[in-house]
Amino acid sequence: MTALSLLPARRPVPGVFVALALTLAIGWLVVLVDGGQLFNQSTTVSLLHVAAGLGLVAVGQTLVILGGSLDLSVAYVISLSTLVAAETMNGSDGAVLPAMGLALAVSAGVGLLNGLFVTKLRVNAFIATLGVGLLLKGYLDNGYDGPAGTTSPTLVRSLGYQRVGPVPLSFLLLVVVTGAVWFVLTRTRFGHHLVAVGGDPEVARLSGVRNDRILVTAHVLCSMCAGLAGIYLASRLGSGAPRVGTEGLYDLESIAAVVIGGTALAGGRGGVVGTVGGVLLLASIDAIFNQLEVDAFFKQVIRGAIIIAAVAVYARRAVRKAAA
Repeated sequence: MTALSLLPARRPVPGVFVALALTLAIGWLVVLVDGGQLFNQSTTVSLLHVAAGLGLVAVGQTLVILGGSLDLSVAYVISLSTLVAAETMNGSDGAVLPAMGLALAVSAGVGLLNGLFVTKLRVNAFIATLGVGLLLKGYLDNGYDGPAGTTSPTLVRSLGYQRVGPVPLSFLLLVVVTGAVWFVLTRTRFGHHLVAVGGDPEVARLSGVRNDRILVTAHVLCSMCAGLAGIYLASRLGSGAPRVGTEGLYDLESIAAVVIGGTALAGGRGGVVGTVGGVLLLASIDAIFNQLEVDAFFKQVIRGAIIIAAVAVYARRAVRKAAA
């Protein structure tokens, strides 16, 4: 075992949770003045459902960004996986496990393709994953005019709508996936090597790390997380939806959550816990604006300003650390 394999992954910046607390406090006050109530059960359940879908994608996106890569195909992977799952189930409870396995396998295949393009063909991750995403878009646009397939009623009741108190089962799934990825990043050689590759690929290579294998694995795991999000969305919708990923802007939203959570876009710094904080922050802003019935255009302007501010804060911190 090399000394590099013992390097700990850096802890996520806790500032996102301070921002989350302030956002919820201010939002609660503003909504209360407006005559509404932010912390009721329906709003909380809706917020956690939004966080579950986006969170699953963002957790996977954290892996590739930590390694210095990126995945812009996740929105199309989500759409594809909803269709694969729903069409395989075709309303049958007995086909749930095969359908989920097939959806995850197809997603993993897309991730493998992304990883090979980035590592073997040396195509820039932005271009490679965007190109793969457009290939999937062409298939979806040509093959589907609208919803297709039928999700298993049992999956709809359980993953789609079942709750433990006010907490949806889907959010508990996000917690489990986040815990698993956190363990991988902080307690396994793969996690330490992934951070090392994102921090300095050449140093990692000279230290014996197989950079290509690490990045390919990260892309496969990222796409599988997107596939899991697609299965969840299929359970919510009751069928496959060829445009649910792009309409939800899961590609850009997941990257935004990762960056807001403190992970550097250049790689090598950050963590999955901060990403979940970023997801909850974006979901909270949506919940507050929905309560206030804010115009959709203004909502996106505010979200964009928050993302820019977060990146600016982290960039200034990085410059200060480098100067010190």
